[in-house]
Amino acid sequence: MKLLKLDWNRDRRALLLLAAAVLMILVLRLVIPGDQDVVLTARDSVPAAATRLAKMRRLAAPLPATEQAMKDASAQLAQREKGMLQADTPAQAQAQLVQIMRRVAAAQQPPIDIRAAEVGQTRPLGESYGEVLVPVTFVCRIDQLVNLLSDLTAQPELLASGGLRIAAGDPKDKLVNVRLTLSGVVPRKLVPEKRGLGLL
Repeated sequence: MKLLKLDWNRDRRALLLLAAAVLMILVLRLVIPGDQDVVLTARDSVPAAATRLAKMRRLAAPLPATEQAMKDASAQLAQREKGMLQADTPAQAQAQLVQIMRRVAAAQQPPIDIRAAEVGQTRPLGESYGEVLVPVTFVCRIDQLVNLLSDLTAQPELLASGGLRIAAGDPKDKLVNVRLTLSGVVPRKLVPEKRGLGLL
C-alpha cells in the first residue's frame, strides 16, 4: 500500500510540472508574437497577399501629398520670416523700427517729421517669435495719417500699428497730434527671460 502511495505522488508532481510547462509555453506564445503579418508563408494564398498589398498601398498613398504639403508650408513660412527684423539685441530692433518709421514718414507729401521716439518693450509673440514696440509722436493732417498707416502695411517687414492716440492740434492748418505705437516681429531669442520673484 505504501508503495502505491509514493507512485501516486510522483505522478502528481509530473502532471503539475507538465501543466506548468504547457502554461509557460502558452504565455510565451502570447507575449512574444510572431511576424505573421509581415512574412508571407507558403500557406498564404495569392488573394490574401493581394489584399495585404492593397492595404499597404492605401496606407502609403497619402504620404507624397503630405510631404508636398509640408514642403509648401515650410516655403511659405520661410518667405514670411524674411519680414522679421534681424537684430542682435532688442535695442537694435527698435532702432530699425524707428528708421523704417522715419523713412515711411519722410516719403509722405508733405513729409511728416517724427518728433520723438520712445524706448518700448519687447514681449513674446506666440512660442517662436517676439515683438518689439516703439511709440512715436508726430504732427500731421488726417489724410497724411491715413496714407502713413497704409504705407506702413505695404512695407516688406512684418509691422503692425497700434496704440493710436490722436489729439487736436492746430485747427487753422487742420493738424493733429499723433502718438502711434509701431511694432515689429523679431526672433524669440531677443525676448528677455522673465525671472522669478526671488531672482535679481
